[in-house]
Amino acid sequence: MANVVTIEAEARARAGKGAARATRREGKVPAVIYGAHLAPSLIALEPRAVLRELTRAGWQSRVYEVKVDGASTRALIRDVQFHPVSDAPEHVDFQRLAAGEKIRVAVPVLFENEGLSPGLKRGGVLNVIRHTVEVYCDPDHIPERFTADLSGLDFNANVRWHDLKGIEGTQPVITGRDFVVATVAPPTKMAEVTAEAPVAVAAAPVAAVVAAPGAAAAKAPAARAPAGKGGGKGGGKDKGKRG
Repeated sequence: MANVVTIEAEARARAGKGAARATRREGKVPAVIYGAHLAPSLIALEPRAVLRELTRAGWQSRVYEVKVDGASTRALIRDVQFHPVSDAPEHVDFQRLAAGEKIRVAVPVLFENEGLSPGLKRGGVLNVIRHTVEVYCDPDHIPERFTADLSGLDFNANVRWHDLKGIEGTQPVITGRDFVVATVAPPTKMAEVTAEAPVAVAAAPVAAVVAAPGAAAAKAPAARAPAGKGGGKGGGKDKGKRG
């Protein structure tokens, strides 16, 4: 049986962007209920009521009984528009449910018994491919969730559509194959880095430069003493006269 939640709303008289902005200025969230071959109904919701439902898991498959002026309409939340900065809900689209007409709905998948999976206990990773599964079903029998039992699953084992519990009375949107919902992947092993032996680098012989005893650096020439008349002092040579 579908999980039905009651939500209070007020009727709106006008449609359009201007009317929606006016509704937001009044502190309400504009919304519309469409479908079931009836004219759309314009309503306004309390922001706290919208946020309360959006923070609960499974709101995509939850049936709401929207009450407006004493009249109630069963519907699903199909779309929510959020403010680009504050993330506050700005508009909500409901799809009206009609008795006897199957609807398309996304049902969340609950994974249980992870501690009983040999693959997960040995370090494997649960790779969830589909957190929700879209199915066709009767509005009076919308499953609250599907359940996947992970006990006994080893590495590379899969959970497929037929393995889910609670799928009775539903038809998957994906047809023609038993599609995979999740798989147990083995742990990713880091590549072993082999330590390379240090390469011996032959040291080039360093030629020691030894100064030879007589190979000293050339000295600067001694400054010549000024020539004196008739001779010089301090090692100057006397000029002899030729006889």
